[in-house]
Amino acid sequence: MKARVHVMLKDGVLDPQGEAVRHALGSLGFEGVAGVRQGKVIELDLAEGTTEDTVREMCERLLANTVIESYSVDLG
Repeated sequence: MKARVHVMLKDGVLDPQGEAVRHALGSLGFEGVAGVRQGKVIELDLAEGTTEDTVREMCERLLANTVIESYSVDLG
């Protein structure tokens, strides 16, 4: 079983990597980009029967810094 965890900075948290990408896109001639937020995707190979609650606990304890980041979980 696979799970995907999408981790993004919360709204209002400065995203210097996203701003650098936005600036670079402008330098390459892509002028219509008003903002960029950069995050990460973590893909987990899990044993059958692993619950979404278990994956959320992994996020809370290790995979996401919940002070400044939010996350979503997709089981598949």
